[in-house]
Amino acid sequence: MTQVTSRSVEQHRQAIEALLAPLATSRVRESLAVSASRIAANPDSYRGRTLAGDIISPTDLPPFDNSQMDGYAVRAADLANATPDAPARLAVDDQINAGDTAAALSAGRAAPIMTGAALPGGADAVVPIERALPNAFFSTPLPGTDNPEMAAPIVSFTAGPAPEEFVRRRGSDVQSGDTLLIAGTLLGPAQLGVIAGTGVTSIDVLRRLRVLLISTGHEIRESGTPLAPGQIYDSNSVVLSQALIDAGCTVIAWPCRSDDAAELLHIIEKAAPTADLVITVGGVSAGAREVVRDALGPLGVHFVSVAMQPGGPQGYGRIEVPRGGVDLPVVTFPGNPVSALVSFEMFVRPVLRRLAGLARPDRQTLRLPLAEAVDSPVAKHQVRRGTVDSDGRVRLVGGSSSHLLHSYAASSVLVHLPAGVDHLDAADSVDVWRIDD
Repeated sequence: MTQVTSRSVEQHRQAIEALLAPLATSRVRESLAVSASRIAANPDSYRGRTLAGDIISPTDLPPFDNSQMDGYAVRAADLANATPDAPARLAVDDQINAGDTAAALSAGRAAPIMTGAALPGGADAVVPIERALPNAFFSTPLPGTDNPEMAAPIVSFTAGPAPEEFVRRRGSDVQSGDTLLIAGTLLGPAQLGVIAGTGVTSIDVLRRLRVLLISTGHEIRESGTPLAPGQIYDSNSVVLSQALIDAGCTVIAWPCRSDDAAELLHIIEKAAPTADLVITVGGVSAGAREVVRDALGPLGVHFVSVAMQPGGPQGYGRIEVPRGGVDLPVVTFPGNPVSALVSFEMFVRPVLRRLAGLARPDRQTLRLPLAEAVDSPVAKHQVRRGTVDSDGRVRLVGGSSSHLLHSYAASSVLVHLPAGVDHLDAADSVDVWRIDD
């Protein structure tokens, strides 16, 4: 086991990036069926997925010429000479609703048409209902007269439309054979919508990275169970599971509720065949019973002291799982919940989000003034929690201790006090990461 006494935040960040980089080339494809019913039934299976290959459109979109407005389908030439003093008067055909099949439109006639309805043959423009006289659709035919030409309702127009006005032509958005989306595209609502709209029924996406998350400690128990003296509820499994899901991963959470190295190795052996990465929480400090160090140190995981507060004790490496024949990267965090979550934010979250193809892998960084003075250990990069007040100043929430999870939950920014800084006054500027987006 290699022991490094101390390293900087940047050195450890680079080490974790190098450790996880091979995951980019080991990603495999999986196919997802695409339909409205499947997506509605299981939206999480589709949210934030990354395309593994280009998608070629099998159809035109729109698939037919259709109306952009509620109005009248017309031949623009019939209205070319219309003026307020000499309106063009056209006989009204049957109404065309979305989903209807329309007969061709003859010269001198207008067809009431609804938005999205198929444009009748011969029509080359749509006049919105607001520009027609009357400016409402006929509910019943006009009474018949002795003049056969007046047996149908008449609609008048005081100005002509431009050809193609308010017409959506077939293929004006996408044409059959076009590249609809390219490999690497992150799927959001619009992307899934255009896939479904062109009739694609199956897509290849990158399988989400599968993370085996092991919260460790003889003292941790499941929420809802009675606690004996010295026991605590397991918040780390919840905290890191949600953080990993937000980073585009699938999580296998399997707590190790003992300080027995053999039990931790048993969990890894059982879950390793379905995991791409192992993250452990706890058991990495210099105590007498540090289960993660005891179990994984002999397998090649390096344990280091990072010049950061909270989150100094860290570990990383690749292990060949005993009796499993699986080679996996391992990242280990300290056990206090704030230390674990800060460690995830600093070293792992941006890497995983980049691997998943997610937008904004890095937290938004702002340079803002402090609302109050603050002290920091000069040799360490301290990460405090805070909020931004209405004047744009950073107010610290809670202290620097690594157990203050409630203060973290009440915060909207992480406040960075870099190594080399021991004191800052009110109004001094600091870098903050937004964690409320």
